[in-house]
Amino acid sequence: MGTYNLPRNVKGEGKILFIFSTKGFIWTCASAGVGIFIYMILSIFKLNFVGIIITGILALIGYVVGNVKIPDNNSLNLTRKAGGEDIDKAILRYIKFKSNKRKLYVYTKEDK
Repeated sequence: MGTYNLPRNVKGEGKILFIFSTKGFIWTCASAGVGIFIYMILSIFKLNFVGIIITGILALIGYVVGNVKIPDNNSLNLTRKAGGEDIDKAILRYIKFKSNKRKLYVYTKEDK
């Protein structure tokens, strides 16, 4: 029996340090940069430990947004409709939708 290569989607799978994709690394650095800015503000008030914790939390949120996909689960309405989609793409699409103040029309069929 021979071995066969299975096709898979490898788009955007360049890994940095084994855990970061390129997009995830950028999101992590950007959110950690916001955390470092908050850390510098808090260090003025001698709250260095709080600033380090906030920086770590923001970097973790950036990692999750950049690397994790919305789970495909049929029990929740949100995950049923957006399952398998990148979290950052869903967030950016939501921001774009709200900034344009567009309306969403849903057509339903009423039974009488």
